[in-house]
Amino acid sequence: MLRISMMVASLMVFALNAAHAGEVGEDGLHREPWFAVTFKDVGEDIKTAAAEGKRLVIIYEQRGCIYCKEMHETVLSDPEVRDYLQKNFMVVEYNLFGDEEVTDLDGTKLTEKTAARKWGFIFTPTIVFLPEIAPHDKTVRDAAVATMPGAFKKGTFLDLFHWVRDKGYETGETFPNYHIRMSKERAASANN
Repeated sequence: MLRISMMVASLMVFALNAAHAGEVGEDGLHREPWFAVTFKDVGEDIKTAAAEGKRLVIIYEQRGCIYCKEMHETVLSDPEVRDYLQKNFMVVEYNLFGDEEVTDLDGTKLTEKTAARKWGFIFTPTIVFLPEIAPHDKTVRDAAVATMPGAFKKGTFLDLFHWVRDKGYETGETFPNYHIRMSKERAASANN
């Protein structure tokens, strides 16, 4: 009986997390209600994010991406992750095979899919962190301060967002070293 109760409780927790995950749009992409909807002019989006005290993040996804689905259901639905991202980042979703118009930092107008090719993004999800001030002489790929190609678990995911927010890329501490340090700090704190 205890075993059945534990299974039911586990299913309820999973269902609750899945219920808080983003909805799936007509384009087949999972979408969080707090994702920003913009005209996808990257320079303007950087300015808008900065005016709100945030950093711009572009997230590339595609229809049927099992890793995108997992990211939404297990990472982005986590209250700690969701709240941190909402407070510190403006997230704009792009479709790896989409036809919506995008304006690159250098002023070039492309579709989402041609921008992905130009910027070299082939995996989904791919999360791209942009600088606080829009450079007008670079492309998104060249201006990005960090890129997360693929899906990661909560700790790695959140650590990268913290590292970018804290400008770790300017301190000389690489993200892998930062992540190791943070993992050790979490483990030490859990043992106390």
